[in-house]
Amino acid sequence: MTAFFRTILFSLLYGYCFSSFASSSQFFDQLDGMFDASEYLSENAYGFLPVPIIITDPAVEGGLGVMGLFFHETEKDKIARLKAMKKSESAAMNLLPPSVSAVLGAYTGNGSYFAGAGHMGFFNQGKIRYMGGGGYGDVNLNFYGFGDITLPAPLSINTKATAILQTLKFKLADSSFFLGPTHRYIKAEISPQNITNLTSHLPAKWQNSLSNVLTSKTTTSGIGLTLEYDSRDNLFSPSQGLKYELTSLWFNESVGSDIDYVLTELTGLHYFKLDKHWRTAFRVEVNYADANDFLPPYATPYINMRGIPTARFQGKSVAMSELEFIYQFNLRWSANVFTGIGKASNEFSELSSSKSRISKGVGFRYLIARRYGFNMGIDIATGPEETVFYVQAGSAW
Repeated sequence: MTAFFRTILFSLLYGYCFSSFASSSQFFDQLDGMFDASEYLSENAYGFLPVPIIITDPAVEGGLGVMGLFFHETEKDKIARLKAMKKSESAAMNLLPPSVSAVLGAYTGNGSYFAGAGHMGFFNQGKIRYMGGGGYGDVNLNFYGFGDITLPAPLSINTKATAILQTLKFKLADSSFFLGPTHRYIKAEISPQNITNLTSHLPAKWQNSLSNVLTSKTTTSGIGLTLEYDSRDNLFSPSQGLKYELTSLWFNESVGSDIDYVLTELTGLHYFKLDKHWRTAFRVEVNYADANDFLPPYATPYINMRGIPTARFQGKSVAMSELEFIYQFNLRWSANVFTGIGKASNEFSELSSSKSRISKGVGFRYLIARRYGFNMGIDIATGPEETVFYVQAGSAW
Protein backbone atom coordinates (compact mmCIF):
# COMPACT_ATOMS: atom_id res chain seq x y z
CA MET A 1 0.00 0.00 0.00
CA THR A 2 2.76 2.47 0.88
CA ALA A 3 4.60 1.84 -2.38
CA PHE A 4 1.39 2.66 -4.26
CA PHE A 5 1.06 5.89 -2.25
CA ARG A 6 4.61 6.89 -3.20
CA THR A 7 4.03 6.09 -6.88
CA ILE A 8 0.96 8.30 -6.96
CA LEU A 9 2.71 11.19 -5.20
CA PHE A 10 5.79 10.90 -7.43
CA SER A 11 3.48 10.95 -10.45
CA LEU A 12 1.74 14.06 -9.16
CA LEU A 13 5.02 15.83 -8.56
CA TYR A 14 6.51 14.94 -11.92
CA GLY A 15 3.40 15.66 -13.93
CA TYR A 16 2.35 18.88 -12.26
CA CYS A 17 5.80 20.40 -12.06
CA PHE A 18 6.43 19.99 -15.78
CA SER A 19 2.97 20.37 -17.22
CA SER A 20 2.22 23.94 -16.11
CA PHE A 21 4.16 26.99 -15.03
CA ALA A 22 1.19 29.35 -15.07
CA SER A 23 1.15 29.36 -11.27
CA SER A 24 4.91 29.09 -10.73
CA SER A 25 4.71 30.93 -7.39
CA GLN A 26 3.05 27.80 -6.01
CA PHE A 27 6.34 25.92 -6.47
CA PHE A 28 8.31 27.97 -3.93
CA ASP A 29 7.95 27.65 -0.17
CA GLN A 30 7.31 30.91 1.70
CA LEU A 31 9.27 29.48 4.63
CA ASP A 32 12.70 29.42 2.92
CA GLY A 33 12.09 30.40 -0.70
CA MET A 34 13.19 26.97 -1.93
CA PHE A 35 11.51 24.86 -4.59
CA ASP A 36 8.56 23.03 -3.01
CA ALA A 37 5.46 21.42 -4.52
CA SER A 38 3.28 21.22 -1.40
CA GLU A 39 0.88 24.03 -2.28
CA TYR A 40 0.49 23.05 -5.90
CA LEU A 41 -0.19 19.42 -5.01
CA SER A 42 -2.83 20.27 -2.45
CA GLU A 43 -4.61 22.63 -4.84
CA ASN A 44 -4.54 20.39 -7.91
CA ALA A 45 -4.76 16.72 -6.87
CA TYR A 46 -7.85 15.94 -8.92
CA GLY A 47 -8.97 15.07 -12.45
CA PHE A 48 -6.77 13.25 -14.95
CA LEU A 49 -2.99 13.33 -15.17
CA PRO A 50 -0.65 11.62 -17.68
CA VAL A 51 2.78 10.85 -16.19
CA PRO A 52 6.02 9.36 -17.61
CA ILE A 53 7.66 6.32 -15.95
CA ILE A 54 11.44 5.79 -15.80
CA ILE A 55 12.66 2.17 -15.41
CA THR A 56 16.29 1.66 -14.33
CA ASP A 57 16.34 -2.07 -13.45
CA PRO A 58 19.17 -3.77 -15.41
CA ALA A 59 17.21 -7.04 -15.41
CA VAL A 60 15.08 -5.59 -18.22
CA GLU A 61 17.77 -3.20 -19.54
CA GLY A 62 15.90 -0.09 -18.44
CA GLY A 63 12.85 1.34 -20.12
CA LEU A 64 10.14 3.96 -20.32
CA GLY A 65 6.41 4.03 -19.83
CA VAL A 66 3.43 6.24 -19.18
CA MET A 67 0.77 6.25 -16.45
CA GLY A 68 -2.62 7.90 -16.51
CA LEU A 69 -4.09 8.81 -13.12
CA PHE A 70 -7.78 9.41 -12.49
CA PHE A 71 -8.87 11.11 -9.26
CA HIS A 72 -12.44 10.52 -8.13
CA GLU A 73 -13.53 13.54 -6.12
CA THR A 74 -16.56 15.80 -6.10
CA GLU A 75 -16.16 19.54 -5.60
CA LYS A 76 -17.70 19.18 -2.14
CA ASP A 77 -15.18 16.50 -1.20
CA LYS A 78 -12.32 18.62 -2.52
CA ILE A 79 -13.33 21.63 -0.37
CA ALA A 80 -13.50 19.39 2.72
CA ARG A 81 -10.09 17.85 1.94
CA LEU A 82 -8.35 21.19 1.45
CA LYS A 83 -9.85 22.45 4.69
CA ALA A 84 -8.53 19.41 6.55
CA MET A 85 -5.07 19.94 5.06
CA LYS A 86 -4.69 23.25 6.89
CA LYS A 87 -3.98 21.17 9.99
CA SER A 88 -0.31 20.24 9.63
CA GLU A 89 -0.73 16.98 11.51
CA SER A 90 -3.25 15.71 8.96
CA ALA A 91 -1.80 17.22 5.79
CA ALA A 92 -0.26 14.05 4.37
CA MET A 93 -3.37 12.03 5.16
CA ASN A 94 -5.48 14.39 3.09
CA LEU A 95 -3.16 14.87 0.13
CA LEU A 96 -5.08 12.58 -2.17
CA PRO A 97 -8.80 12.18 -2.93
CA PRO A 98 -10.59 9.20 -1.38
CA SER A 99 -10.16 7.11 -4.53
CA VAL A 100 -7.50 6.99 -7.24
CA SER A 101 -7.45 4.85 -10.39
CA ALA A 102 -4.51 4.32 -12.72
CA VAL A 103 -3.79 2.86 -16.16
CA LEU A 104 -0.23 2.31 -17.34
CA GLY A 105 1.95 0.85 -20.02
CA ALA A 106 5.71 0.34 -20.26
CA TYR A 107 8.32 -0.96 -22.70
CA THR A 108 11.86 -1.95 -21.78
CA GLY A 109 15.24 -2.24 -23.44
CA ASN A 110 15.10 -6.03 -23.75
CA GLY A 111 11.72 -6.07 -25.50
CA SER A 112 9.50 -6.61 -22.47
CA TYR A 113 6.21 -4.76 -22.19
CA PHE A 114 3.36 -4.43 -19.71
CA ALA A 115 -0.10 -2.86 -19.64
CA GLY A 116 -2.43 -2.73 -16.67
CA ALA A 117 -4.78 -0.84 -14.41
CA GLY A 118 -5.25 -0.41 -10.66
CA HIS A 119 -7.42 1.23 -8.06
CA MET A 120 -6.84 2.48 -4.53
CA GLY A 121 -9.84 3.36 -2.40
CA PHE A 122 -10.48 4.54 1.15
CA PHE A 123 -13.80 4.14 2.91
CA ASN A 124 -15.27 5.01 6.31
CA GLN A 125 -12.64 7.70 7.03
CA GLY A 126 -9.76 5.42 6.08
CA LYS A 127 -10.82 2.53 8.32
CA ILE A 128 -11.39 0.38 5.23
CA ARG A 129 -8.68 0.31 2.58
CA TYR A 130 -8.68 -1.41 -0.79
CA MET A 131 -5.88 -1.76 -3.30
CA GLY A 132 -6.14 -3.90 -6.41
CA GLY A 133 -4.94 -4.15 -9.95
CA GLY A 134 -4.43 -6.35 -12.93
CA GLY A 135 -2.73 -6.44 -16.27
CA TYR A 136 -0.94 -8.33 -19.00
CA GLY A 137 2.81 -8.59 -19.47
CA ASP A 138 5.23 -10.07 -21.99
CA VAL A 139 8.47 -10.16 -20.01
CA ASN A 140 11.98 -11.33 -20.90
CA LEU A 141 14.25 -12.19 -17.96
CA ASN A 142 17.40 -14.22 -17.49
CA PHE A 143 17.03 -17.22 -15.19
CA TYR A 144 20.09 -18.30 -13.21
CA GLY A 145 18.73 -21.09 -11.01
CA PHE A 146 16.87 -21.82 -7.78
CA GLY A 147 18.64 -21.25 -4.48
CA ASP A 148 22.00 -23.02 -4.49
CA ILE A 149 21.16 -24.80 -7.77
CA THR A 150 22.98 -22.71 -10.37
CA LEU A 151 22.69 -23.24 -14.12
CA PRO A 152 25.97 -23.40 -16.09
CA ALA A 153 24.81 -20.31 -18.01
CA PRO A 154 21.80 -17.97 -17.63
CA LEU A 155 18.67 -19.09 -19.42
CA SER A 156 16.65 -16.51 -21.34
CA ILE A 157 12.98 -16.94 -20.43
CA ASN A 158 9.94 -15.28 -21.94
CA THR A 159 6.86 -15.15 -19.72
CA LYS A 160 3.47 -14.07 -21.02
CA ALA A 161 1.18 -13.56 -18.06
CA THR A 162 -2.15 -12.16 -16.94
CA ALA A 163 -2.26 -11.12 -13.30
CA ILE A 164 -4.83 -9.91 -10.76
CA LEU A 165 -3.72 -8.78 -7.28
CA GLN A 166 -5.95 -7.29 -4.59
CA THR A 167 -6.08 -6.65 -0.85
CA LEU A 168 -8.87 -5.38 1.42
CA LYS A 169 -7.94 -4.24 4.94
CA PHE A 170 -10.08 -3.28 7.94
CA LYS A 171 -8.81 -1.24 10.86
CA LEU A 172 -9.06 -3.07 14.19
CA ALA A 173 -10.87 -0.76 16.61
CA ASP A 174 -8.76 2.36 17.31
CA SER A 175 -5.45 0.53 17.07
CA SER A 176 -2.67 0.75 14.46
CA PHE A 177 -3.53 -2.76 13.24
CA PHE A 178 -5.26 -3.64 9.97
CA LEU A 179 -6.50 -7.08 8.94
CA GLY A 180 -8.11 -8.36 5.78
CA PRO A 181 -8.24 -10.81 2.87
CA THR A 182 -5.80 -10.84 -0.01
CA HIS A 183 -5.92 -12.55 -3.40
CA ARG A 184 -3.33 -13.22 -6.12
CA TYR A 185 -3.97 -14.77 -9.52
CA ILE A 186 -1.44 -15.25 -12.31
CA LYS A 187 -1.96 -17.22 -15.52
CA ALA A 188 1.36 -17.58 -17.32
CA GLU A 189 3.00 -19.23 -20.31
CA ILE A 190 6.75 -19.76 -19.90
CA SER A 191 9.03 -20.23 -22.93
CA PRO A 192 12.77 -20.69 -22.37
CA GLN A 193 15.57 -20.85 -24.93
CA ASN A 194 18.16 -23.67 -25.15
CA ILE A 195 16.81 -25.39 -22.04
CA THR A 196 17.93 -28.85 -23.19
CA ASN A 197 21.55 -27.81 -23.51
CA LEU A 198 21.56 -26.24 -20.06
CA THR A 199 19.64 -28.75 -17.97
CA SER A 200 21.65 -31.64 -19.42
CA HIS A 201 24.59 -30.41 -17.34
CA LEU A 202 22.59 -30.69 -14.10
CA PRO A 203 22.13 -33.76 -11.88
CA ALA A 204 19.43 -36.10 -13.19
CA LYS A 205 17.20 -35.57 -10.12
CA TRP A 206 16.75 -31.90 -11.10
CA GLN A 207 16.47 -32.15 -14.88
CA ASN A 208 12.82 -33.21 -15.16
CA SER A 209 11.61 -30.88 -12.40
CA LEU A 210 13.32 -27.86 -13.90
CA SER A 211 12.15 -28.70 -17.42
CA ASN A 212 8.56 -28.96 -16.24
CA VAL A 213 8.43 -25.59 -14.49
CA LEU A 214 10.42 -23.77 -17.18
CA THR A 215 8.33 -24.98 -20.12
CA SER A 216 4.75 -24.77 -18.96
CA LYS A 217 1.40 -23.06 -19.00
CA THR A 218 0.59 -22.57 -15.34
CA THR A 219 -2.04 -20.84 -13.24
CA THR A 220 -1.28 -19.90 -9.65
CA SER A 221 -4.25 -18.70 -7.63
CA GLY A 222 -4.13 -18.01 -3.91
CA ILE A 223 -6.26 -16.52 -1.17
CA GLY A 224 -5.18 -15.54 2.32
CA LEU A 225 -4.96 -12.90 5.01
CA THR A 226 -2.79 -9.84 5.62
CA LEU A 227 -2.12 -8.45 9.10
CA GLU A 228 -0.48 -5.03 9.27
CA TYR A 229 0.82 -2.82 12.07
CA ASP A 230 1.83 0.72 11.13
CA SER A 231 3.03 3.41 13.57
CA ARG A 232 5.22 5.43 11.15
CA ASP A 233 5.08 9.20 11.37
CA ASN A 234 4.82 9.58 7.60
CA LEU A 235 3.54 7.39 4.77
CA PHE A 236 6.09 8.57 2.22
CA SER A 237 9.40 9.40 3.92
CA PRO A 238 9.15 8.24 7.55
CA SER A 239 11.76 9.28 10.12
CA GLN A 240 10.47 7.21 13.04
CA GLY A 241 8.04 4.42 13.75
CA LEU A 242 7.47 0.81 12.78
CA LYS A 243 5.63 -1.09 10.09
CA TYR A 244 5.15 -4.86 10.19
CA GLU A 245 3.17 -6.83 7.64
CA LEU A 246 2.46 -10.56 7.67
CA THR A 247 0.77 -12.18 4.68
CA SER A 248 -0.12 -15.85 4.28
CA LEU A 249 -1.53 -17.14 0.98
CA TRP A 250 -2.98 -20.59 0.30
CA PHE A 251 -2.63 -21.77 -3.32
CA ASN A 252 -4.83 -24.75 -4.07
CA GLU A 253 -6.81 -26.43 -6.84
CA SER A 254 -10.04 -25.50 -5.06
CA VAL A 255 -9.34 -21.79 -5.76
CA GLY A 256 -8.14 -22.33 -9.33
CA SER A 257 -4.43 -23.03 -8.88
CA ASP A 258 -2.52 -25.67 -10.83
CA ILE A 259 0.06 -25.89 -8.04
CA ASP A 260 -0.58 -26.46 -4.33
CA TYR A 261 1.61 -24.53 -1.89
CA VAL A 262 1.55 -22.00 0.94
CA LEU A 263 3.35 -18.66 0.64
CA THR A 264 4.25 -16.73 3.80
CA GLU A 265 5.71 -13.20 3.68
CA LEU A 266 6.92 -11.19 6.68
CA THR A 267 8.28 -7.64 6.36
CA GLY A 268 9.48 -5.35 9.15
CA LEU A 269 10.48 -1.71 8.67
CA HIS A 270 12.06 0.30 11.50
CA TYR A 271 12.80 4.04 11.56
CA PHE A 272 14.63 5.83 14.41
CA LYS A 273 15.81 9.40 15.08
CA LEU A 274 19.23 9.44 16.74
CA ASP A 275 19.67 13.22 17.15
CA LYS A 276 19.03 16.47 15.29
CA HIS A 277 21.03 15.43 12.23
CA TRP A 278 21.27 11.64 12.30
CA ARG A 279 18.62 8.98 11.89
CA THR A 280 18.68 5.32 10.92
CA ALA A 281 16.40 2.80 9.25
CA PHE A 282 16.40 -0.98 9.25
CA ARG A 283 14.51 -3.47 7.11
CA VAL A 284 14.12 -7.22 7.51
CA GLU A 285 12.11 -9.50 5.25
CA VAL A 286 11.56 -13.26 5.07
CA ASN A 287 9.55 -15.06 2.36
CA TYR A 288 8.90 -18.79 2.34
CA ALA A 289 7.05 -20.89 -0.23
CA ASP A 290 6.13 -24.25 1.31
CA ALA A 291 6.00 -26.36 -1.87
CA ASN A 292 6.87 -29.97 -2.62
CA ASP A 293 8.72 -29.14 -5.84
CA PHE A 294 10.14 -26.19 -7.76
CA LEU A 295 7.78 -23.31 -8.52
CA PRO A 296 7.67 -21.35 -11.78
CA PRO A 297 10.23 -18.50 -11.71
CA TYR A 298 7.52 -15.82 -11.57
CA ALA A 299 6.05 -17.43 -8.42
CA THR A 300 9.38 -18.06 -6.65
CA PRO A 301 10.53 -15.55 -3.98
CA TYR A 302 13.69 -13.60 -4.81
CA ILE A 303 16.17 -11.23 -3.18
CA ASN A 304 14.75 -7.72 -3.57
CA MET A 305 17.45 -5.21 -2.63
CA ARG A 306 19.09 -2.17 -4.14
CA GLY A 307 22.06 -3.20 -6.27
CA ILE A 308 20.60 -6.59 -7.25
CA PRO A 309 18.56 -6.97 -10.47
CA THR A 310 15.01 -8.28 -10.18
CA ALA A 311 14.79 -12.09 -9.83
CA ARG A 312 18.59 -12.53 -10.04
CA PHE A 313 18.72 -14.75 -6.92
CA GLN A 314 15.65 -16.92 -6.29
CA GLY A 315 14.61 -19.72 -3.96
CA LYS A 316 11.64 -21.09 -2.05
CA SER A 317 13.21 -19.52 1.06
CA VAL A 318 14.51 -15.96 0.92
CA ALA A 319 15.69 -13.61 3.67
CA MET A 320 17.11 -10.12 3.41
CA SER A 321 17.97 -7.17 5.62
CA GLU A 322 19.14 -3.62 4.95
CA LEU A 323 20.60 -0.99 7.25
CA GLU A 324 20.63 2.70 6.34
CA PHE A 325 22.07 5.83 7.99
CA ILE A 326 20.85 9.27 7.00
CA TYR A 327 22.50 12.62 7.72
CA GLN A 328 20.29 15.71 7.53
CA PHE A 329 22.36 18.69 6.36
CA ASN A 330 19.49 21.18 6.61
CA LEU A 331 15.74 21.35 6.14
CA ARG A 332 15.91 20.33 2.47
CA TRP A 333 18.98 18.17 1.87
CA SER A 334 20.08 14.84 3.29
CA ALA A 335 22.53 12.09 2.34
CA ASN A 336 22.31 8.37 3.04
CA VAL A 337 24.60 5.34 3.09
CA PHE A 338 23.26 1.82 3.19
CA THR A 339 24.19 -1.83 3.05
CA GLY A 340 22.22 -5.04 2.80
CA ILE A 341 22.55 -8.79 2.82
CA GLY A 342 20.29 -11.38 1.22
CA LYS A 343 20.10 -15.17 1.09
CA ALA A 344 18.14 -17.54 -1.15
CA SER A 345 17.72 -21.28 -0.61
CA ASN A 346 15.40 -24.07 -1.66
CA GLU A 347 15.03 -25.32 1.91
CA PHE A 348 14.15 -23.14 4.88
CA SER A 349 16.42 -25.23 7.12
CA GLU A 350 19.38 -24.45 4.84
CA LEU A 351 18.76 -20.72 4.57
CA SER A 352 21.28 -19.67 7.23
CA SER A 353 24.09 -21.63 5.54
CA SER A 354 23.32 -20.48 1.98
CA LYS A 355 25.55 -17.98 0.19
CA SER A 356 25.24 -14.34 1.22
CA ARG A 357 24.69 -11.63 -1.41
CA ILE A 358 25.81 -8.22 -0.19
CA SER A 359 25.04 -4.79 -1.60
CA LYS A 360 26.01 -1.28 -0.51
CA GLY A 361 25.53 2.24 -1.73
CA VAL A 362 25.01 5.94 -1.25
CA GLY A 363 22.32 8.43 -2.12
CA PHE A 364 20.78 11.80 -1.47
CA ARG A 365 17.32 13.24 -0.92
CA TYR A 366 15.66 16.63 -1.38
CA LEU A 367 12.57 17.60 0.61
CA ILE A 368 10.36 18.42 -2.36
CA ALA A 369 7.06 18.68 -0.46
CA ARG A 370 7.69 20.03 3.04
CA ARG A 371 4.06 20.00 4.09
CA TYR A 372 3.95 16.22 3.66
CA GLY A 373 7.54 15.40 4.63
CA PHE A 374 8.08 13.89 1.17
CA ASN A 375 11.61 13.43 -0.22
CA MET A 376 12.90 12.60 -3.69
CA GLY A 377 16.38 11.68 -4.82
CA ILE A 378 18.83 9.15 -6.22
CA ASP A 379 20.43 5.97 -4.85
CA ILE A 380 23.50 4.32 -6.39
CA ALA A 381 24.01 0.74 -5.23
CA THR A 382 26.69 -1.84 -5.93
CA GLY A 383 25.72 -5.50 -5.67
CA PRO A 384 27.62 -8.75 -6.14
CA GLU A 385 27.79 -8.25 -9.91
CA GLU A 386 27.00 -4.69 -10.99
CA THR A 387 26.18 -1.10 -10.02
CA VAL A 388 22.61 0.19 -10.37
CA PHE A 389 21.09 3.64 -9.91
CA TYR A 390 17.53 4.27 -8.79
CA VAL A 391 15.20 7.27 -8.89
CA GLN A 392 13.63 7.21 -5.44
CA ALA A 393 10.28 8.74 -4.54
CA GLY A 394 10.06 8.69 -0.76
CA SER A 395 11.62 5.88 1.22
CA ALA A 396 13.39 3.11 -0.73
CA TRP A 397 11.15 0.62 1.11
